[in-house]
Amino acid sequence: MYKVHTLNQISIKGLEKLPREQYEVASEIGHPDALLLRSQVLTAADLGGSIKAIARAGAGVNNIPVPDCTEKGIPVFNTPGANANAVKELVLSGLLLGSRGITQGIAYVKTLADMQDGAALSKLLEKEKKNYKGSEIAGKTLGVVGLGAIGSIVAEMALTLGMEVVGYDPALSVEAAWRLPREVKSMENLASLLSKSDFITLHLPAIEATHHLINKDALSNVKKGACLLNFAREQIVDTEAVVDSLENGGLRSYIADFPAPDLIGRDDVILMPHIGASTDEAEDNCAVMAAEQLKDFLENGNIRNSVNFPKIYMERTEGSRLAISNKNVPKILGNILSVLADEDINVIDMINKSRDDIAYNLVDVAEAPSDSVLEKIGNIEGVVNIRLI
Repeated sequence: MYKVHTLNQISIKGLEKLPREQYEVASEIGHPDALLLRSQVLTAADLGGSIKAIARAGAGVNNIPVPDCTEKGIPVFNTPGANANAVKELVLSGLLLGSRGITQGIAYVKTLADMQDGAALSKLLEKEKKNYKGSEIAGKTLGVVGLGAIGSIVAEMALTLGMEVVGYDPALSVEAAWRLPREVKSMENLASLLSKSDFITLHLPAIEATHHLINKDALSNVKKGACLLNFAREQIVDTEAVVDSLENGGLRSYIADFPAPDLIGRDDVILMPHIGASTDEAEDNCAVMAAEQLKDFLENGNIRNSVNFPKIYMERTEGSRLAISNKNVPKILGNILSVLADEDINVIDMINKSRDDIAYNLVDVAEAPSDSVLEKIGNIEGVVNIRLI
């Protein structure tokens, strides 16, 4: 029986992927095998000795101490793309709000609640509507910074709406490149994209390399009158630089899912309370993906969508399986196999992958090793942990 500790409210559709006959799932549970969470902030002190994996029902993992998890041999899973459609639709609303006087017009109409004469109201609105005139997004250029799961479908959506799309992603993977519509024009650098775009939308993770990527220097290249949208992460944008650009004729408006004190109340800023993934469908999708990834890891040792461990998959064969994490240094795998050979344990199949400083092995053996054999492998210098499945 596997124990899964949920640290936030998780969609029932996700929890249903963990069958009751094999899993005990609860918000209060002792010695859990795995943690399943959304926005709960973890510290290194929360990483108890029983924890084998952590799954985040969402894309960002800045609430999880990933380096500490890696040190302990704990894979951290996320769910890239599960909330992509929800974010895409909110970006669309942001594009429309940034091009038309929609919010301003709604606010104005609310001030007319005391008018009881319908004819007079119509006459007044006909006179005042010119104050809320905007422009259409068709024919405008959208710059997409970050062309992963969300950025690629935002680009596709914009093309469908008749926009020109330019993109920039210094870490574009082959898989993401295949997903990207061929009509998207690739920009060599961020400055070039900013100088050509009427609208800029950000779709990057919050990592050291992207911290304050949109700063004063970057915004010095922005096309005058552009609208910046941030539905990615707060840390990507230097809000002080945004305010400076708004006040000095660079950016026309800023639309974001991350309110900050110096932005609230500005007429040229539209802020939302971090609702990018706040749909029933997105929460279901994230929970299902997170639960399925945890299940496959706990039962088979397979890893997909981990932010700190290599992607690895091997079909189950007869016999038992060893899942072994070790430091990514020479000779460790050879030493592991030597222990098995010395104990006359036949290896049926195996796979080894590495990522940065960590390596991970799946080894199928004809018979289950004894506790003493597992201890010998665990005592090899560089082995972080070992699990018999």
